[in-house]
Amino acid sequence: MNIRPIQASDNQAIKRILQTDLKVAHLDIPGTAYFDKNLDTLSQFYEKARRGYFVVVDDFQEVVGGAGFAEFDLEKNIAELQKLYLSKAAQGHRLSYQLIFLVEQAAKNAGYDKLYLETHHNLKAALHVYPKAGFTKLAGPIEESLHSGAMDGFFIKSLH
Repeated sequence: MNIRPIQASDNQAIKRILQTDLKVAHLDIPGTAYFDKNLDTLSQFYEKARRGYFVVVDDFQEVVGGAGFAEFDLEKNIAELQKLYLSKAAQGHRLSYQLIFLVEQAAKNAGYDKLYLETHHNLKAALHVYPKAGFTKLAGPIEESLHSGAMDGFFIKSLH
């Protein structure tokens, strides 16, 4: 497995993985990333300053997952960990931790002080991974966002 920055040719693979994972978790509902308007153009969304997205490719150069970050609260210098999803075949190989590490480093290099994320209790693996990766669970969202109404798990981590 190899991890690299997203390319335009990866957009549909990430969209398919994300929507498949959310559908399995019964989260193919409004207010989740399932209906994110940027799914068809993720590479373009993440090429802007202070954003980034990484994909995992297997030995056959097939995209099997990814994760990224973008601004969440610029005044407080907080980025959001976004769209961490892996295909079924890529799960269980500690790739989530590798992706989180790369996202943390890139977000720190982009000048962010903290990394925030929102998840849902139906995403059992996420609830297992984030605390182990050093994130602290919050009682609620740090501020209302596009997805916070549908999500019920909120985490933050200092990048320093």
